[in-house]
Amino acid sequence: MKTISTTSAPAAIGPYSQAVITGNLLFVSGQIPLSPETGEVCGKDIHAQTEQVMNNIKAVLTAAGCDFDDVVKTTCFLTDINDFASFNQIYAQYFTGKPARSCVAVSALPKGVSVEVEVIANLGIAKKGNN
Repeated sequence: MKTISTTSAPAAIGPYSQAVITGNLLFVSGQIPLSPETGEVCGKDIHAQTEQVMNNIKAVLTAAGCDFDDVVKTTCFLTDINDFASFNQIYAQYFTGKPARSCVAVSALPKGVSVEVEVIANLGIAKKGNN
């Protein structure tokens, strides 16, 4: 197992890694809308927070040598299911390959944020350059 860490995404706020690789799979820990530079929450609404989450995911994927097209599964957490449509507007701009997904409402997320997303990517896709 190999650990992935980048200063271009927020540092882990607990006893976990930003991501790990095992075999051809990359498991990216849940990303919340924190600034990599300050560790503070970015954005007050679901649009701004989702954009920051996607930027954080992109940074971790890049550090592992892949991108959004290599993602095969996402798990999304929203504190307000009424934000589902707004979240999807931003999400769809990044996950154009339409990976498998679960999206659930939760009662709370760390630091009081509205959204968290974790992903699994197939590094074999990145190495082969095709799906």
